[in-house]
Amino acid sequence: MLIFCFAVSLAAVVFLILYGLIEKKIRPQSQIHQRILRIQDDADKKGEDYRQKDKERKLSDIPFVERVVQPLLHGLVQTVTKLAPKEMNQVIAARIAMAGKAKEWSVNEFILSCLLGAAAMWAMMFILTWHANYALIQKIMFMVLGGLFGGSMPILMMNIMIQKRQEAIQHQLPEVLDLLCVSVQAGLSFDASMRKIIDRMKGPFVDECRRMQEDIRMGMVRRTAMHNVSKRCKVQDVSLFMTSLIQAERLGTSMGQTLKNQADNIRERRRQYVKAQAMKAPVKIIFPLVIFIFPALFVVALVPSLLSLLKNL
Repeated sequence: MLIFCFAVSLAAVVFLILYGLIEKKIRPQSQIHQRILRIQDDADKKGEDYRQKDKERKLSDIPFVERVVQPLLHGLVQTVTKLAPKEMNQVIAARIAMAGKAKEWSVNEFILSCLLGAAAMWAMMFILTWHANYALIQKIMFMVLGGLFGGSMPILMMNIMIQKRQEAIQHQLPEVLDLLCVSVQAGLSFDASMRKIIDRMKGPFVDECRRMQEDIRMGMVRRTAMHNVSKRCKVQDVSLFMTSLIQAERLGTSMGQTLKNQADNIRERRRQYVKAQAMKAPVKIIFPLVIFIFPALFVVALVPSLLSLLKNL
């Protein structure tokens, strides 16, 4: 009888241990597996619905651009991208980021715009010169130059956009620095001050600061995010500002004093830049004077004397 009771109790203990293992290990995994299967089934059903809709969609309902032009252009861009070196793609991506169009443009789209510009100008020069009285080498030269000019137009436009954006950043930087300095000295942290400025201001440098805050929230190291800001802007004042912030964070110095010193330095550099531009004005005004103003003055001053002299003769 005792042996029977001992065997029953031992069996009950083993059953409880196995049941506990099943509840803790096997059953959760099976539930997760069932959920995954249900999600896959839902995805398959949705995919079947989309495929059914695509089958039901007639060929005539698909626009010509979506049916022919977009796949052709996509294949052309992919071919050119594979043939082009990776360094060129990196340079183009960096230039697009400097222009502030990283979220709107891609490297493939920019390459496609260059190809389309070159093809359009080549076709235009072909139409204009092929039936004209030019030698064959001249026609070929005109078409080649037209293609090069059309392909370089997007690059020139992007360079103009980069230059304007850098000027806007350099113009906005002193104001942002002053507001940061005042906010930090008032008791806010650097991140809180930056968030206040981002919420209440607009501009290219504020957009870069917003992207820096987003990168930091996504887990990027603050030092790396600040380096990326200086790389995207390519402005000397921004590079000096970010370098000073990185050094202040690394050495543990006062952020308020660092911002105050940087604000004073940026203001002084801005004054020097304005003075330099003002000193260049007399030199730049010489050419309009010589071309437009001096001839009119000569006409007004000398023509009456010349006319009276001719009458006396």
